Parts: sequence; structure tokens; C-alpha cells
Amino acid sequence: MSNTHTILIVEDDADIRNLLSFNLKREGFKVLEAAAGDVVLPLVSDKKPDLILLDLMLPGMDGLGVCRVLQRDARTADIPVIMLTAKGEEMDRVVGLELGAEDYIVKPFNVREVVLRIRTVLRRGVPTANKPAQLRCGEVCLDASSHSVTVAGRPAELTVTEFRLLEDLLQHQGQVRSREQLLDTVWGYSFEGYARTVDTHVRRLRAKLGQAADLVETVRGIGYRAKSG
Repeated sequence: MSNTHTILIVEDDADIRNLLSFNLKREGFKVLEAAAGDVVLPLVSDKKPDLILLDLMLPGMDGLGVCRVLQRDARTADIPVIMLTAKGEEMDRVVGLELGAEDYIVKPFNVREVVLRIRTVLRRGVPTANKPAQLRCGEVCLDASSHSVTVAGRPAELTVTEFRLLEDLLQHQGQVRSREQLLDTVWGYSFEGYARTVDTHVRRLRAKLGQAADLVETVRGIGYRAKSG
């Protein structure tokens, strides 16, 4: 994967921002920096970064507010966001995921883990060979070549992670996929405490599937499956 991606770091703590910037540049990424939420939208509109590392606790507009603004604008809604959160901000993490963030990293963090997460999120948008061009189930059609999903012929606007989640479920129609399997396949890792991320993304996916929301079935205590047919 090319390292020419641009990462926007939004973090008011200069030490953390400098640490992330130094290490990402060393890994070959281009880096943009912001210390407050209010400047994010004009910066993103002008530079269009490939991914945003977003602290939740920011002066002015906080990280959740930034997520809301990014999701409301069609020009920025498709930019993946990884939240940087403190240990005690679990509810804010859930809200952030509901608002469209792809993932979260808890402070204090390991810089190597941050790089891994960034690469994993960016890789989700890269087509994988040897996959069916189209997957269908009822009114839902997923086209891997155009990276699009339709429900009863109407487009469903999914994020990259939501697309990968639906793709995995459709590839295993009728089979139960545990949260751990989905984390490993869709997110590219499986860490304790991250099963909640799967549940939140499933809720988002169902909401966007609308009338076809019941395609994704919950298997209590295990995970999820796409119903057959």
C-alpha cells in the first residue's frame, strides 16, 4: 500500500500532536495538524485528507461536534475518522461510532498501534482480488467493483467499514459470524473490549439498509448473520 496518504491530526495537546506527527512522517505519511475543532472543516475542505485522527476533548467544537459536521457534508462524509479518547469516555466513543467514526484508540496509546490502525482503515477501501463481483440477498445488492450497495434499486450510502461488514456477512449467508471473526476480517484485529464496536456498526448498517434492515440477524451471545435468500 502506498504511503502517500495524508493524515490530519486534530489534537490540542502539543506533545501528543508532535509525537504522532513525527512518527507518521517517519512512516512516510503526509501530515496536517490542527489544535481545535473549529478549524477542521475548512482545513478538510481545502486539503481533503485521507484519514482524520480526532481527539474528542477539544477547545471550541469538541470531537463529537466535528463528527456531526463531517457527516452532514457530502464532500467530507466519506473521510474515515479514528477517535482518540480517554479511558473514561466510553459513552462518547459509542456516540462517536454512531456518528460515523470508523474506530477509536484509547489514551495512553502505543504509537505502533496507531500506525497499524491507520493502515488497516486505509486498506479497507482497497479492492481485494478473488471476491465475487456482486453479492445479492433479497432486495440488497452489493457490487464490489463499483463499491456500491443498493436496496430495492436505490443506493445506500455506506462507509468503507459498513461496506466491508455487509460484504463479509453476505459472503457467509446463513452462517453465524462471531464478533471476534468480524473484528478480525473487517477491522483487521481483535482486541478485548472492542466487540462493542461491531455492535455499533451493525446498528449503523441496519439503519442505512432501511426496509432491508432485517437482513442482518442477531444471534444472541455469539454474533450476527445475513439471513439466507
